Amino acid sequence: MIEKTEFKGNPIIVLKRDENDKFPFSFGLTKAKLILENLEEIKKFVEENK
Repeated sequence: MIEKTEFKGNPIIVLKRDENDKFPFSFGLTKAKLILENLEEIKKFVEENK
């Protein structure tokens, strides 16, 4: 489940496992760009640590 919102006037994306997720993962544009720049390393990390 994905929500788009704002924090102090800046766009934020919120990732939730379901509607009642107590610990959603949220980040803004700067962190989103950082994630995209390092997506292959993140995928590698997940594969190595399953």
